[in-house]
Amino acid sequence: MRYLGLDLGSRTLGIAISDKTGLIASSYKTIKHNEEYNRLVKDISNIVEKENIDKVVLGFPKNMNNTIGPKGELSIKFKEKLERKLNIPIYLEDERLTTKTATDVLISSNVSRKDRKKVVDSVAATIILQSFLDKENK
Repeated sequence: MRYLGLDLGSRTLGIAISDKTGLIASSYKTIKHNEEYNRLVKDISNIVEKENIDKVVLGFPKNMNNTIGPKGELSIKFKEKLERKLNIPIYLEDERLTTKTATDVLISSNVSRKDRKKVVDSVAATIILQSFLDKENK
């Protein structure tokens, strides 16, 4: 069972992928999208086909008080677009503080600010996906 993890940002999409056992998440890539969501869905569809993905986990940015704001609404709409195109299960996973956690991990690993900007979204997607996998495999 292979999973794809997604961290949808305002300009980029961080992508992570699981191993074939569905236990370990790894960074895959980051795609710049400039709010071209239809192209993004097509790109994701190509990855799903190429990597034989069975399920997709999309980060769900809730507010700290557990309400759903504009970014959360965008994630819900994006999930619906993915469901129409992919015909596989799409799950929403709470992603509060994942970008901060990813940044902290990269800082503690002495990754330069310039290099952090390139990978922070895919690292955040990895954290989102690993959190989901950990719950699935309990």
